[in-house]
Amino acid sequence: MQLEQDCGPGGQALCRYDTIVRMRAQTGLAAAFCCLCVALAAQTSDDPVAVFTEHPRLFLRPQRIRLLKRERERASPRWQQFETLVAGKAPMPQPGFAWALYYQVSGDAEFGKKAVEWSLTPAADLRQQALVFDWCQELMTDAQRRDLSARLSKGIEAGADNAIPAVRARTLAAIALYDHAPKAPQAALEKIVKQWWDRQMLPALKAGKPVVARDEAYPLWELLHAIRDNTNLDLRETVPHFFKDFPIEHLLTHYPATYQAPENEYRIGLTKKAGEPDLQAAALSRAAELEMVALDVNAAESQVLQGWLMHDHFMLRGTFGAPYEFLWANPYQPGLSYYHVPLIYHNNDFGKLFVRSSWDEDAEWFGYWEGNMQMFSQGHLTPLSTQLNAPPISLKEALICFGQRARKFRVTLDEEEAVFILGLQPKRIYQVEIDDEEIFEVQSDAGGILELDMPRGKATGVRIKEVGM
Repeated sequence: MQLEQDCGPGGQALCRYDTIVRMRAQTGLAAAFCCLCVALAAQTSDDPVAVFTEHPRLFLRPQRIRLLKRERERASPRWQQFETLVAGKAPMPQPGFAWALYYQVSGDAEFGKKAVEWSLTPAADLRQQALVFDWCQELMTDAQRRDLSARLSKGIEAGADNAIPAVRARTLAAIALYDHAPKAPQAALEKIVKQWWDRQMLPALKAGKPVVARDEAYPLWELLHAIRDNTNLDLRETVPHFFKDFPIEHLLTHYPATYQAPENEYRIGLTKKAGEPDLQAAALSRAAELEMVALDVNAAESQVLQGWLMHDHFMLRGTFGAPYEFLWANPYQPGLSYYHVPLIYHNNDFGKLFVRSSWDEDAEWFGYWEGNMQMFSQGHLTPLSTQLNAPPISLKEALICFGQRARKFRVTLDEEEAVFILGLQPKRIYQVEIDDEEIFEVQSDAGGILELDMPRGKATGVRIKEVGM
């Protein structure tokens, strides 16, 4: 790319799913995917939200528990790591979750009883209490069952917090408790699905509002799993474009460089926080991706995520991450290389843009989302001002221009470059004039981004102005 005059902020590139669609066709799984969607959509929103499964019903459905027990029989690296920590009495940050999972797979009642005892202490949170109640049913005394049931019921009724992690916890509690005290759990599930999701989350997602933060992916997918596995309601079907895009967005929103920790390497997801990476957030980010694959193994997006995930040096080996890694990973699931995924992701509905120069760890990376802008280059992350009056940034795949300069400019593009203009007014009509082409009008996206399709290989002038000004 040769720039002859300065430009301004960035563009409106498609989230290039033509490649993903071709991958789906190559796998021959489109028909199965469509059948699944039709089956799951068969239950209407007017139907009661009823749980029809037996314990264990949270995440450890028959197919998953068979996989985990096979991992134990084969002494897989994930099982060995998990067993070493739990059986070795390592302090587990989430002991109820870890001990109950270990009991379900190993059959060692000592750890199941420890999980039950811990779940009745003040340190226990609602999510882990629900998992222990569901996974350790046969180990509880009548008194313990009554006590834990009462705690779950109280947690379900304390429904004022509508943040995703809190709603997830109430969902797990309601499903775990469903046939032990049916009225309150069913009422809670009805409220979660038909009020919180249908009336709060769904309209916001359809309107392009950022109601799901990147760090909320794990609790959201736990909620999706629990509801889909136990009620046959798939909430993803209510806003399919959002959930189709989300796995690829999640992948593109990692900084290129990896972080070496004592226990394993981490890929670090985008963050507004300064300082050292939050490794617990990084572990949950990976766990969320493993969950996404588990929820829909046939989707092409899941298959490229699987290709991204199955590198052993990123396997979670620490006391926090190892239970998640063991629960959700499926090393037998085939994956596609993430090198198939385009290096440009643009989401018009939410006004987001993420660009990498390559899939290598020394790549440059640019991100613009929710009014935030960052550049990662040569191992360093730099926050940028959205009102930056600076020359454009070239990342091989895309030229990113900044609005204060991008009203009149000339540029010479290489063959693969897209042009994005950032810093415009959201959802405004702009008049665009490109040399040797007719003047046309185009609307900026929800984040004030325009993408321009321009001639390659020659110097071209561009003039942009807001209609009505």
